[in-house]
Order: sequence, then C-alpha cells, then structure tokens
Amino acid sequence: MLPEDDKLAQPDSPDTDLSDIVKKVRAQTPARLLAGRSGAAYRTNTQLELREAHAAARDAVRAELDLFTNLGDDFVHKWNLFEACSQATTKDEYLLRPDLGRRLNDASRAEVTTRCTTGHDLQIVIGDGLSVTAVAKQVPLLLPLLCEGARTRAWNVGEIFVIRHCRVGILNEIGELLEPNVAVLLIGERPGLATAESLSAYMAYQPEASDTDANRNLISNIHARGVSAEQAAQRILNLATAMMKTQKSGCELREDLPPVARGEIAR
Repeated sequence: MLPEDDKLAQPDSPDTDLSDIVKKVRAQTPARLLAGRSGAAYRTNTQLELREAHAAARDAVRAELDLFTNLGDDFVHKWNLFEACSQATTKDEYLLRPDLGRRLNDASRAEVTTRCTTGHDLQIVIGDGLSVTAVAKQVPLLLPLLCEGARTRAWNVGEIFVIRHCRVGILNEIGELLEPNVAVLLIGERPGLATAESLSAYMAYQPEASDTDANRNLISNIHARGVSAEQAAQRILNLATAMMKTQKSGCELREDLPPVARGEIAR
C-alpha cells in the first residue's frame, strides 16, 4: 500500500475531495494540474500521456502540408484556395533557416501577383507554420466565420491562399505585393505538451518590408480548449475594424477585450 501522504497526493483518487475552485481550474485548462504522483515520479498514466503529447507535437512540426488531405477537397474548392511556397525548399531547411520562411520563392511570388488583386480591405493568408495539425483542425472552422463577418461589414476580401514553409514575417511581403488595408495570417503555432492543434492569427495594418513584431497584433491559442473559433473570429474582426479606424497596428493599438465576468475563470 502507498504511504498515507502519497494517497493524498493523487487528486483523482476516490479518497481525495477536491475543492470546487480546484475542480473549476482543472476543467478550464489542459495543463496537468494536481496530476498526482507515485513516490517521487509521475504516475504511469501521466507518463504515457506526456509521451503521447510529445509524439503528437513532433508529428505536427514534421508533417508536410497537403491542401486536399489536410483541408479536404470540398473546402479547397469552395474557397478556391491555391498553394504558394516560401524560399525554404524542404522542411529541414525551413526549420534550420527561419529567414527563408519569410519570403516567397520566385515562382510563388509570380503566381500570387497573377492570381490576386490588390488594395482589398482584408487579405487573409493561411500558413502551415510549425503545426500542420493546427491548420487542419482550426482553419475550416475559423475561415468561414471571418469571411461572413467581413461581408456583414461590407469589406472586400482578397483571394485567399496557403503558404507552405511559412514564417510570420511573410506578412511584410504580402503587404508589398497586395497592398491590403489589413493583412491576417492564420498560422500553426509551435506545439507543446498541452496541445498540438493551436492556431495563431497575426495581423498588421498595411504591412511593409521594414515592419517587425512591434507592428503586428497577435491572437493566439485558437483551439478547442483555448480561444474558440467563434471568439477568435470576433476578436480578429474587431481588431481589423480598429486598425482601419486608427490606421495603426502592433504596439500602437491595444485590443479592447470584454471584461471577465465576476467569478468566471478566464480560459
């Protein structure tokens, strides 16, 4: 039998009576809080969960984007998506040379220039980033909400396309080529042990070649147990509205979030 203190250290044991606040906290986060222990080590189930999460994270980073496999034939055809590529030619090169992921290769630059028109209110681009899994899970939920919200605001939206081996800095080139009022990059986040399905939305007002992270706004943790697709769409649209109104983005523009209700635990 376990010593008495080890039994008490296992919160999912029937002998343990967790307080209501601890139960609420555990329900609101994928973090492994109060997971229990066996002696000085994690319990077997926790160890196996960590190894599974690590494998999922590695798979998400190493996977190569395939439009029809990851997003589905119907979705690709409905949104008339096409694929561009950065200057990184392989996944290994992409991981070792982040600078190559910030510029389109010559062929893709020419195709974007040919297929896309310029000067739109909103230009949405999808990048694989560091998690193809996040793109496959979140983009089919988020993209229709963004486009519907843009229509209700009478914005014109540029042709949407996908960039393989993409880094955040490619927003600058999108600004140079397509000259949108607001550019939005939906990109897979670096996965962790909580989830490999988290998407980010990077945004900038009229991005230029000299822009840095200070010129961009970010909405991160878009996934089932983080920021929902509905919440993310509303925040992106609200930020885009503020950018067009103030003609600013990044550190000069603060996102106006609704206050958290008293007693509610923020996600």
